[in-house]
Amino acid sequence: QVQLVESGGGVVQAGGSLRLSCAASGGTFTRHHMGWFRQAPGKEREVVSTISVFGGSTYYADSVKGRFTISRDNAKNTVYLQMNLLKTEDTAVYYCAADSLRATIPKAWDYWGQGTQVTVSS
Repeated sequence: QVQLVESGGGVVQAGGSLRLSCAASGGTFTRHHMGWFRQAPGKEREVVSTISVFGGSTYYADSVKGRFTISRDNAKNTVYLQMNLLKTEDTAVYYCAADSLRATIPKAWDYWGQGTQVTVSS
């Protein structure tokens, strides 16, 4: 069983930056692809970015390409999401997830963190 704990959320002005972290425990980190998802009020959960087991392959939603960067440190069992040029529409609860596959569909992922709130003000 994998436990995931996100941190780094907060309130930031539009155009600003935040860095989210997700610490994993309870499993073998290098057996899992990692992903970041988000859910805004009244909307369905959506994929933001995913990264393969050893970081050689990444995926970004079109809405965040060029602004967000996903990375992982397997020695620290941690995955990161660097978010730059934030927009008000990035406001959401951001979730970290782990899975042996790397689908873009949220319900396909096995393990989830509790989420961290990101609020971008205008």
